Amino acid sequence: MASRVASGEEVGHRSQENIAYIRQMLGELRQVAQNEGADMLCYLIEMAFVEAGDVQAGKRSISIRKGQ
Repeated sequence: MASRVASGEEVGHRSQENIAYIRQMLGELRQVAQNEGADMLCYLIEMAFVEAGDVQAGKRSISIRKGQ
């Protein structure tokens, strides 16, 4: 069976899809936390939601480590 190595473009696209999925899940979790009245949890989830949006928009890199 031949091994297939993903190109940088494919990896980047997959990363963007993963970040979009994470952001969607965070939006749903935020709603659950809000419905439960868990204000601090809602706030923390909102911060992660905003961060994921920044990564999607290219305002932030995925990693805080240099070169990643």
